[in-house]
Amino acid sequence: MSAAARSPDQVPPHIVDAARHVLAEDGLAAATLERISEAAGVSRMTLHRHGVSKQRILTALAVRLEAEYRDAFWPALVSKGNGRERLTEALRNLCDVTEHNLGLHAALSARTRDEIYHEQDTGDGALTRAAFVEPLERLLLDGAGDGSLAVQSDSAETATVLFNAVTHTYGHMRTGHGWTPKRARHALLRLVIDGLGAAPPRARAGGPARPAA
Repeated sequence: MSAAARSPDQVPPHIVDAARHVLAEDGLAAATLERISEAAGVSRMTLHRHGVSKQRILTALAVRLEAEYRDAFWPALVSKGNGRERLTEALRNLCDVTEHNLGLHAALSARTRDEIYHEQDTGDGALTRAAFVEPLERLLLDGAGDGSLAVQSDSAETATVLFNAVTHTYGHMRTGHGWTPKRARHALLRLVIDGLGAAPPRARAGGPARPAA
């Protein structure tokens, strides 16, 4: 989905809300304009007169998702604390956004999710779009700089893996395993943050790690 396509004429917020509800309840195929207009309390002809197509609604949903992730990351980007603490906060908020959109994500087709979340594949595999991962990359670099997180050889790639590991795993534990939000979030963040933690000094230098006292 191009940058131009991500700056559509405004679709009224109540239409976007209705579309999110219909998608989560009925799935993408059943989310017709008739069904969306009914849920929004307007006529199908009203949508037609304003040029609101299903594609424009999906684009508006993509824009809203970007805003939700941006708002979720912002407190961690501006808060005090080391990189590890701020990354933990960002990932906790990322789980909250994923929770809010469980039904929507399940309803979207793989192609639609790709258009929303993925950069164009130039032949070496696609990365997640910068809007979703740049805040995580920033926190990874901050943590590497203050010693609270391990240095990454490719911070952009790690941020892409991190975003997808958290959102997909959290969603699966919630919907596939029936875990509570608290359990899924706690288990996932403990595993991820520990895996990104800075190694003990001797281990980073190539020697054996210092045994625990």
